[in-house]
Amino acid sequence: MNWKAAPLIHKDENRIALYFEKNQDLIQQVKQISGARWSQQKKLWHIPDTIENRIQFQIQADPTQQISLEAIHYLEKFKQWLQSKRYSQNTITTYSEALKTFLLFFPEKNIPEIDNNDVILFNNNYILHKKLSESYQNQIVNAIKLFFKIVMDTKIDIDKIHRPKRAKVLPNVLSKEEVKLILNAHSNLKHKTMLSLIYSCGLRRSELLNLKPADIDSKRGVVVIRQSKGKKDRITPLSQKILELLREYYSLYRPSIWLFEGQNAGEKYSEYSLQSVLKQALQKVGNTKLVTLHWLRHSFATHLLESGTDLRYIQELLGHNSSKITEIYTHVSTKSLQQIKSPFDDL
Repeated sequence: MNWKAAPLIHKDENRIALYFEKNQDLIQQVKQISGARWSQQKKLWHIPDTIENRIQFQIQADPTQQISLEAIHYLEKFKQWLQSKRYSQNTITTYSEALKTFLLFFPEKNIPEIDNNDVILFNNNYILHKKLSESYQNQIVNAIKLFFKIVMDTKIDIDKIHRPKRAKVLPNVLSKEEVKLILNAHSNLKHKTMLSLIYSCGLRRSELLNLKPADIDSKRGVVVIRQSKGKKDRITPLSQKILELLREYYSLYRPSIWLFEGQNAGEKYSEYSLQSVLKQALQKVGNTKLVTLHWLRHSFATHLLESGTDLRYIQELLGHNSSKITEIYTHVSTKSLQQIKSPFDDL
């Protein structure tokens, strides 16, 4: 393979950066690697930093990052348990790598002897020292709690492992006018249909790409979203305008397996290409915000709330487990704020 590989820390994750001249065949090979992602910021492809990938791409391990045979044994037991419980491959990879990072911090200590004080030490001397994010610390906590609860019989008191206090960050929301401009920016029917379906149904990126033609139930007027986050099925309303757009799209493209396919028949449209579709739309309408596909989902929920839809229904449409997650949209809705008169107007 005509590329070079090197360790990389990207968004608090240990990754492997791949360097190669632009070549469609090589890009397709990279896309087949589980967990491969494109970094728009760094302009490169990167993959999970796993033992298997290090061997495949001939990356020499850092002597300070050598994991013991004991740790490898326990990590394998942890992976096997996660697989038997049918956790998603992304979750298995995330938890395994998070736990590996934690165990590497105690190379001289027997794993059964690790206790709560060691967790505090790790948080202070590794996570806080490296200024890693709360979300990454949460991943570590999830992995540690599950590992010591299920695999180990140790001195760890699970209830005393505290999660970091989460920052209260409001979701990014576009106005209806901005959404309309973005959705109408593309003359390409497939691109327009994909972005429109994400907004009209409040879909996650993966949910759109996993749709099959049979999931569009025109008789019942719903879109069926199968085995989404948390391995749950749900339905969301299918608007008449979207149905007309989908029928036009289907008659032109005739997808065979996936509703939205790549250049080759039967090949699922890639996440990177979908993000590129949005980026092109933003450029065409002159929108300079750092908009992601998830902004369309946030905008869907907020616009529903502003039009008077009950929060409980929005929770069902989005597939949220808890109403507390959905309630965050009440903080960005402008419906009530617009009725408040500023005292400045009376000066």
